[in-house]
Amino acid sequence: MADEPEGWRVVVIAVVLPVAQPVIEAIRAMGHDVVGWVLARRPHTRDQPPPPWGEPSDKSAPRGLNLIMARDKADLAGLLRGLEADVALCFGFPWKIPQEALDVPRYGIVNQHPAPLPRYRGPIPMSWALREGDDEFFITWHRMDADLDTGPILAQTTVPILDEDNSVWEMGPKMIEATVSLIPEVFEKLAAGDPGEPQATEGATWAGFFDEDYAKIDWSRPRREIHNQVRAWHLAFDSGPVRGPIGQVDGKRVKVNRTSLTDPGDGSQAVDAADGKIWILESEPA
Repeated sequence: MADEPEGWRVVVIAVVLPVAQPVIEAIRAMGHDVVGWVLARRPHTRDQPPPPWGEPSDKSAPRGLNLIMARDKADLAGLLRGLEADVALCFGFPWKIPQEALDVPRYGIVNQHPAPLPRYRGPIPMSWALREGDDEFFITWHRMDADLDTGPILAQTTVPILDEDNSVWEMGPKMIEATVSLIPEVFEKLAAGDPGEPQATEGATWAGFFDEDYAKIDWSRPRREIHNQVRAWHLAFDSGPVRGPIGQVDGKRVKVNRTSLTDPGDGSQAVDAADGKIWILESEPA
């Protein structure tokens, strides 16, 4: 970039391990220096388990990178000053970042949000896209401001949702690839002083945690709605005390973790829905 021939000092603010690693690699490949990876301490309970890919650690961090565990959001501004950050990239971070921290990097803090902003602002946007029956996910990089997921948009792309995408292991790699593909565009716009495209004032929705009503499976509904419900809950693994989706299968109360709209041919149990069968690939007692 013309105004930074020696590269920028970049800080990554994230707790999503599978995304952080390729993002860091992409930034380094562009000639910038990733000077720190800032994490947030998140307590987990029986009802709020750790993410399926595990927690970041010194073993998972790329070599030669400072891995910093922030105690509180009030510490973020001081950490960014200490790291002399030119810009920070944020994604999957559980805290609202204070304005004091947003003001530290000279190019600001940019957030990745997997949603067609202003729709699905909030903590579980991909789950809400599935719940609403969308046929594609969005990846949006936007400038961060004082509110949640409301800043001007710098770059955006889409990822198709396939019927066979029934777990984070199918959906995740495509989302990561799309996220990384936009980073050069984001950095070019930051270097050019592009303020980004303001979000529309209409059509905003909130992708909040699911409630108990959506945690119950009604087998009399269309099978695609049930499939989407199961997938939505699978991605909402960190959604508070409510667990779901729960259904009755052969007189037993089970938590359904993965389903399929086609017969996998492995003896998986089929259940009759309103318009056909749906196969349970993975479940556990509830």
